[in-house]
Amino acid sequence: MKNLTESSAWLALKEHFNEVKDVHMKDLFAEDSERFENFSVSLNDILFDYSKNRINENTMALLFDLARQSHIEQWRDKMFSGEAINITEKRSVLHTALRNRSSQSVNVDNQDVMPKVKSVLKQMRAFSDQVRSGQWRGYNGHRIKSVVNIGIGGSDLGPHVICDALKSYAQHDLNAYFVSNVDSSHLLETLKQIDPETTLFIIASKTFTTQETMLNAFSARKWFLDQVGDEKAIEKHFVAVTTNIELATEFGINKANTFAFWDWVGGRYSLWSAIGLTIAVYLGMDHFEALLEGADEMDQHFQDVPLEENIPVIMALLGVWYNNFFAAKSYAVIPYSQYLDRLPAFLQQLDMESNGKTVDRNGQRVNYQTGPIIWGQAGTNGQHAFFQLIHQGSQLIPTDFLIPALSHQALSTHHRVLFSNCLAQTKALMLGKNHAEVLAEMKQQGIDEQTIENILPHRVFEGNKPSNTIVFERLTPKTLGSILAMYEHKVFVQGIIWNINSFDQWGVEYGKVLAGQILVDLSQEAKVDNHDSSTNGLINHRNNIYYNGREETTLD
Repeated sequence: MKNLTESSAWLALKEHFNEVKDVHMKDLFAEDSERFENFSVSLNDILFDYSKNRINENTMALLFDLARQSHIEQWRDKMFSGEAINITEKRSVLHTALRNRSSQSVNVDNQDVMPKVKSVLKQMRAFSDQVRSGQWRGYNGHRIKSVVNIGIGGSDLGPHVICDALKSYAQHDLNAYFVSNVDSSHLLETLKQIDPETTLFIIASKTFTTQETMLNAFSARKWFLDQVGDEKAIEKHFVAVTTNIELATEFGINKANTFAFWDWVGGRYSLWSAIGLTIAVYLGMDHFEALLEGADEMDQHFQDVPLEENIPVIMALLGVWYNNFFAAKSYAVIPYSQYLDRLPAFLQQLDMESNGKTVDRNGQRVNYQTGPIIWGQAGTNGQHAFFQLIHQGSQLIPTDFLIPALSHQALSTHHRVLFSNCLAQTKALMLGKNHAEVLAEMKQQGIDEQTIENILPHRVFEGNKPSNTIVFERLTPKTLGSILAMYEHKVFVQGIIWNINSFDQWGVEYGKVLAGQILVDLSQEAKVDNHDSSTNGLINHRNNIYYNGREETTLD
């Protein structure tokens, strides 16, 4: 296969970039009164406006050529059909099967996986209904009031972002907590807020051996037993989402209360599986299935709609345009919804763990940028934190803005103000303010000539900063499912174009191995000299503090 940067589509884009790189978006809008209509796409209640990008019709045509040259449609079909496209682990990539709402079969190794998927969904519904109705009670007959999800990575970020985003749908007498960090403070501060008699712990670990998750799980188990004193009570307060039933049973969890998922479900794509059990308990299984329906509708859109009208494909191509031709190294996601405050954190794992690669599918080092740095937070907070950098900083930072047209929490004019701020930022980033405009403005304000001379350059905005605006009617489970699936497919398309495997994460695994080696050295007082000088020095410094009487303390 020809190297990406030597392909005809890439070379055509490179030539086109040199022709349009200095074109200003405000001129593009001035030249085309229908630019919004020409560069926006809808799916159900989601409107995707990409008109505020440094593109014209020729740009998009060339980008679609790149997509077709990269065989996006064929790779998409391979994923949905269950082919083992995760080449380094020889696995299928079938998170889409988890939300398949049709009667169509999905095969892995010539076996239809849909009966197993539906069986687990049925198990999740039965269990979550029992907990929510009060039929499932703790060891001494009290209703469950708190659900604590213990997991890390995809076993935490997915359920966490959804439970936060959709908390207005939650049962009023249930609280959801998430413990992921191995820092004991995360667990201890959570335990302070709950009662062992009314708490359900959901341990989410595919292998039931994940270091951080299992350390937190065993510490939670000890806390529980210290207060309850009866190991039989564990069955009423601990359940597991895992493939390792044997270890879960040894922990004290009833085999009937273990929920399965499969090796063709990647961690960062696992919220659609039984990893979403916390979602089902906290929000209800009807809302969990609405989430699946929304994702399934985006899956169908991604599968069936031509590339030119395909939202995830367009998003992906715009990302490639800025990453590889404008050399943009980061990408901001700004949800104008407090409910979506954790969305950037979720997308960080989805995108950077998937496409943070320097080796292509053939094992060769790439000679182009791959995954960008993903960051952001909820607007309007971001406007008072980092928007200065996006507006006037030296780096080009493409940005996604997401906002509901209607709020779940109507309060005076709050949402109108929120919406106006969102649109004002996208407009300001696009337009900018040139020297002549600033000069006229300052003169109109009656500012003296000397002050104008001193201050004017600081008030000039180049503009021409690209953004996408994603407006949806209201933040519902179904809409959220579509949005998350949209980003999943965007990441997939970019991985295919960059010719990398988006479905492994060997960098993460390497860190785990080294952590295990260092843990041994932190457990002994003897001076360490078997690492590099920096690591040796840091271990010995910590051990000197720890083994000289300044032990850690445990709060009651």
